[in-house]
Amino acid sequence: MTELAIETRGLIKTFGDTRAVDGLDLAVPAGMVYGVLGPNGAGKTTAVRMLATLLRPDGGEGRVFGHDIAREADAVRNRVSLTGQYASVDEDLTGMENLVLLSRLLGHRKPAAKERAAQLLEAFGLTAAGGRLVKTYSGGMRRRIDIAASILNTPDLLFLDEPTTGLDPRSRNQVWDIIRIVVAHGTTVLLTTQYLEEADRLAGRIAVIDRGKVIAEGTPGELKSSVGAGAVHVRLRDAGQRPEAERLLAKALDAPVYLEADPVALTARVSADGAAAAEQAALALSELAGAGIVVDDFSLGQPSLDEVFLALTDHPATEKEIAA
Repeated sequence: MTELAIETRGLIKTFGDTRAVDGLDLAVPAGMVYGVLGPNGAGKTTAVRMLATLLRPDGGEGRVFGHDIAREADAVRNRVSLTGQYASVDEDLTGMENLVLLSRLLGHRKPAAKERAAQLLEAFGLTAAGGRLVKTYSGGMRRRIDIAASILNTPDLLFLDEPTTGLDPRSRNQVWDIIRIVVAHGTTVLLTTQYLEEADRLAGRIAVIDRGKVIAEGTPGELKSSVGAGAVHVRLRDAGQRPEAERLLAKALDAPVYLEADPVALTARVSADGAAAAEQAALALSELAGAGIVVDDFSLGQPSLDEVFLALTDHPATEKEIAA
């Protein structure tokens, strides 16, 4: 059996009358990126803080590599590292000074601390910026130095809590590359995100969380298959015709139609498979043409994680996510 890096059963955390985590069940295999996907307020950060022993659960149980997060907190801390949503390094120190300081606090002698800091600066493409104050770094550079600080001692489990929030696409891709490198060196990564593309690109398995509970879990492919065999993607020439196109598609496909952020785009799930799905899609296209609705682009493909989340929760992840 594959070793579990994380196992939780009925994990609960409340704040006053609010149950932020409401009976969370997770089984995270070691040696992979495991995505925890959900909108703001879903309970992702609270769950991570409990698993990292920063918060004590109010109910249920959790284990990290077999160690109870409440009764064996020190043993858990010896095996994990956490990078939160905001940079934890000192902005008034240089990148090198931050890494050397933290390395010394972890018990390394000064020569070893400098050597490790130099290695990480080079690995993360920050050697040229190592002598600059962190306050002068871009958002992407700050995230990279923050992750570097988290792996000064290579952890068995790294919690990355929404590590790319607010980053531009280029910086986000750089952080993704770093995450892949970390996993390739044997670290398990628990990645919380509200970016559907991020979970799809990085995670071997994904837990979808909404209102403090896991509502679906599996590989990206399994989650996509769970909401239908395929999806019809349509782009119209005239945005004014979208309401009528929505009505016709819903009728032809007998399925809910998702209005995308693009004002001329619609998507609908197809319940059939193979040739039957193609026949359904052709019928839908014929209905649109018969009503005088001009279609500039039409495709039949696998549902996206965006559509999966909408199907599971009846609401999109966030406005920001749809626009991203």
